[in-house]
Amino acid sequence: MSVGKGNNMSKNDLIHRIRKNMSKLSKGQRLIANYVLEHYEKAVYLTAARLGTIVGVSESTVVRFANELGYDGYPKFQEALEELVKNRLTAMQRLEVTTDRIDLDHVLKGVLQTDEEKIRYTREQIDEKAFNEAVNKILSAKTIYILGVRSCAGLANFLGFYLNIIFDNVKVVNTTSISEMFEIIHRISDEDVMIGISFPRYSKRVLKALEFARGHKASVIAITDSYISPVAGFADYTLVGRSEMISFVDSLVAPMSIINALIVAISLRKKDEISSNLDKLENIWKEYEVYDDSLRDVFNVPLTETTEKVD
Repeated sequence: MSVGKGNNMSKNDLIHRIRKNMSKLSKGQRLIANYVLEHYEKAVYLTAARLGTIVGVSESTVVRFANELGYDGYPKFQEALEELVKNRLTAMQRLEVTTDRIDLDHVLKGVLQTDEEKIRYTREQIDEKAFNEAVNKILSAKTIYILGVRSCAGLANFLGFYLNIIFDNVKVVNTTSISEMFEIIHRISDEDVMIGISFPRYSKRVLKALEFARGHKASVIAITDSYISPVAGFADYTLVGRSEMISFVDSLVAPMSIINALIVAISLRKKDEISSNLDKLENIWKEYEVYDDSLRDVFNVPLTETTEKVD
């Protein structure tokens, strides 16, 4: 089974590395370490040169600091710092941190550009083997549990809506009540699969539910923002969709694209069953007037019946 890259790393790995190596650091590097520990929410968006200026050391000292901690360059150190920040900042802190990153005169274009970058990054980094294995597990599952709460509830409902068209064994778990959550999943077994969707700030309820599923030998698919997120620690298959802090909310367009890809991949494998289900649903939708089909009726009328003959 594929568990993704770097799954054995702790979410507090950066702090551990700093504290473990503190005695080995030079005086200038200790200044950097102390600044990062005390102001991680600010340090995360600083270049090596800018961080060095604030602390009072050279850019090369900052780079050597990252290397001393075991990171392959400053960008890798920054990635680890970003993981730390995403899980620790309060909503108010996130709002304050991102205020300086967005041009108030061009919010729309700025957010669209950020979303575009996250999808591109996700496309380049996604583990296709884990994706394909996850699709196979969903197709063979006795029951498919989809778990997503709070801001991720919308993603869970979207996935559940389409999988319910394809399968008759789908249960969406989006309640924040811990008792209701376990009432829904208490029968989960090794024949089932649970798809857990969680992004910073990670829900403890989701983690408990995934731990429960894992303990009952169910296959766990995580859709999350990092291979070292706490959700990935319980997963057999980890699908990483890059997210980004935008004000106090997260950009979730990349995970939505992953969910779209799952639906498409499954639908292509279940084409015959879907065709039959959709025919039945179309009749139901028409009989109970679920959709406004007035324009479709107009467009379906031959052109000769809607226009007068021109001499």
